[in-house]
Amino acid sequence: MANPAPLPTAPIADPLAGLRDWHLPGPVSWWPPAPGWWLIAGLALGALVLAVVLWRRRRRRGAAVRTALGELHALRTQLGAGLNPQGFAAKVSVLLRRLALTRFPRERVAGLSGADWLAFLDATGGGEGFSQGPGRVLAESPYRNPAAPTSGDPAALADLAERWIRANRGATA
Repeated sequence: MANPAPLPTAPIADPLAGLRDWHLPGPVSWWPPAPGWWLIAGLALGALVLAVVLWRRRRRRGAAVRTALGELHALRTQLGAGLNPQGFAAKVSVLLRRLALTRFPRERVAGLSGADWLAFLDATGGGEGFSQGPGRVLAESPYRNPAAPTSGDPAALADLAERWIRANRGATA
């Protein structure tokens, strides 16, 4: 057998000498966000749109009540400036009927008159103030002689009408 070749005696280079030291990755970019952030942003945007729609709907529904209260205040001012109580009662009746037509089905309100109208007003927020109290003047005043003195207190009627308007703030049509 032949003699094997002699082993080299030169020093062997370190195989790890060419490696770089520890290094950190670059900073994480904020854009584009992760899918979870897109989902949260979409849900937040949807909630914002829903809140605006509900707020506008509620604001629109309350517009009729705000307008009616403003008109009632104007009628009270006219009453203090010399409007006769019979004319005041007629205008309050028209105001209540207009608001009732915006709040309740037309079939339920439009044909009511006299005691039926007063019973409707009592049932929808007047207690018994319309058929038993100062609200009776709404059914009686159209048939009274304009020269005859009125039997009701216009201020009490105005208070009763305001209470009915506020009670029907959330009524559904």
